[in-house]
Amino acid sequence: MPPPQQSSAVAQPAPESITADPPHVTDRPLLTQSWLDLAFLHWAVDPVHAAPLLPAGTRPDTLDGVTYVGLVAFRMHRVGWFRLPGIPYLGSFPETNVRLYSVDANGRRGVVFRSLDASRLVPVAVGRAGFRLPYVWSRMAVRQEGRTVTYTSRRRWPGPRGAHSDLAIRIGDAVQEPTDVEHFLTARWGMHTAFFGRSLYLPNTHPRWPLHRAELLRCDESLITAAGLDAPAAPPVSVLYSPGVPVRFGRPPRRQVKGYGPPLFGRPVRQSSGVRSPSASASAEAGSGDAGPAGAHTARSRR
Repeated sequence: MPPPQQSSAVAQPAPESITADPPHVTDRPLLTQSWLDLAFLHWAVDPVHAAPLLPAGTRPDTLDGVTYVGLVAFRMHRVGWFRLPGIPYLGSFPETNVRLYSVDANGRRGVVFRSLDASRLVPVAVGRAGFRLPYVWSRMAVRQEGRTVTYTSRRRWPGPRGAHSDLAIRIGDAVQEPTDVEHFLTARWGMHTAFFGRSLYLPNTHPRWPLHRAELLRCDESLITAAGLDAPAAPPVSVLYSPGVPVRFGRPPRRQVKGYGPPLFGRPVRQSSGVRSPSASASAEAGSGDAGPAGAHTARSRR
């Protein structure tokens, strides 16, 4: 009797743990910036529909069998290169992105940006040409009156022209202990992207998120459909606000996505010893509460 055949498939490592603090440090930043006055809106998505929209070598990251699409609106503040001071005008602008949740063959969790609307043309051109990120130029504004924050965006170039978002939230109580869903959606320490035919992982670090519950007052948007998914058919399952954090993007680590191109530039990211940085220790603690039913809405990809 012949011996049973063994499968040639290589088991993929389990995804890294979800942690409120970054699992690495950024000693030599490639980019520095601050993300301010953020609104996080999320809808549940079937992983089958998200998978075709991700870079090669990555798959949808899931929690209890569900992945998510995020609509995140905020103010970008003082983008800077390396250790140089951030640029006050060109480096500060409103931004709204549509993002999916990913994990690669090395187990690294991240986000994949399907679109990034920004109001400054020069950063849009640099992001598209230099990083191959899907930046688009839009007419945008972020306004706050008391505890109400509004975010508006209408796309200019490259399109589709008229793609828009009009959001309004009311800031609620601080979150004392995040739910599992809230940890999953906000504790992201890198992004996956396609870079000149290669799959690239770019790590980031920042202090722990100071989060607040938020009430959604208005949501009129077409950015999610422009990003390749069906329009949400129900309210978001999670709405959060954060006053923001300073952020550092590190150089791509030498160990990139397995099987998808050789290492790119830069030194490897040094792993944290478990000691939090002074900025992280001094930052506000992230909070808690129910994020709503994970299956309240399932979006489909549009190809």
